[in-house]
Amino acid sequence: MRQIVATICLILTLLALSGCFHSSHEAQRWTLQPDGVTSFSLSREGRFGLMASKEQGIVLWDLMQNKQLADFGYQDQDRNTVIASQISDNNRYAITATSQNFAVWDLAWGQAEGLWSISDGIIRDLDISNNGQKVLLALSNGKALFVDLGTGRRLEFLAHQDKVNSVSLSPNGKFALSGGNDHNAFFWSTESGQVLNEFPHAHRITRVELHRTGKYAFSADGDDTAIVWDLSTGEPRTELNMFHRHPNFSTARFSDDGEVLVTGTPGRRIESWDTQSGDNIGRWLAEEQQNTRPPSAVVYDVAIDPTGRVISATSAGIAQAWISQE
Repeated sequence: MRQIVATICLILTLLALSGCFHSSHEAQRWTLQPDGVTSFSLSREGRFGLMASKEQGIVLWDLMQNKQLADFGYQDQDRNTVIASQISDNNRYAITATSQNFAVWDLAWGQAEGLWSISDGIIRDLDISNNGQKVLLALSNGKALFVDLGTGRRLEFLAHQDKVNSVSLSPNGKFALSGGNDHNAFFWSTESGQVLNEFPHAHRITRVELHRTGKYAFSADGDDTAIVWDLSTGEPRTELNMFHRHPNFSTARFSDDGEVLVTGTPGRRIESWDTQSGDNIGRWLAEEQQNTRPPSAVVYDVAIDPTGRVISATSAGIAQAWISQE
């Protein structure tokens, strides 16, 4: 009898947890590349999407008008796979990268600004400033590399003791956040290289993100610890209350006011969090890519549009808009 009761409780618990992912619904969908993409980044307000695929190269979409704005072709002549991309906070520039080179694009004029190679490490993540001249790279050799393309100045941030997995750059290019396999996230100045705050974890850091005006920082590790930090004090603002085991976060973004954090995972999950309480305030499952076995989708980027909808972009080549029914 006790075993039957335990089984019933387990079933009810599983149903409740799965039901949580159906408390919100899809409001809109853009199926842009059915064969899938290797990177897909969104503008801050979710209007523009920059995709890279083996079939089409790099293309820019206006999701609001549902039309392609630019076809940039392939990043290099060898058609190497683009593994990461980022649109600047002001929507003017973008950066894309293969494992060993990166390109900067002027989105307003629809043209390339240049192609640069990296010889001493593999690119794992990246970011770009509003003026399109300052870039930040996470490298496999333990370096976070900051480059001012306008002046040629190069700063190697060497505080990490292992691979750097994730980086975030302030829109003005003056501050950086980096996290790596050494269990540490560092907030530092790109002008001096000086560490301003250190955020230790018990496990390797998989994702970091800066709030656009510098109010908060976010760091998450590979063992379900995800913390929003108050940059004015260097102390935790809150820890996310995760009720189930998460795969590593693949992306994160703060709302403009910093009161909401949206995250995505390699396992299709998009979630919204209250940065004051750490509570989950919305959760969704992205559409799978049907021509993969098993069908799956990595959430490459998330954003919040002016109406409050959460926008997701995935490896399935699909963007989706989500709203809560609550």
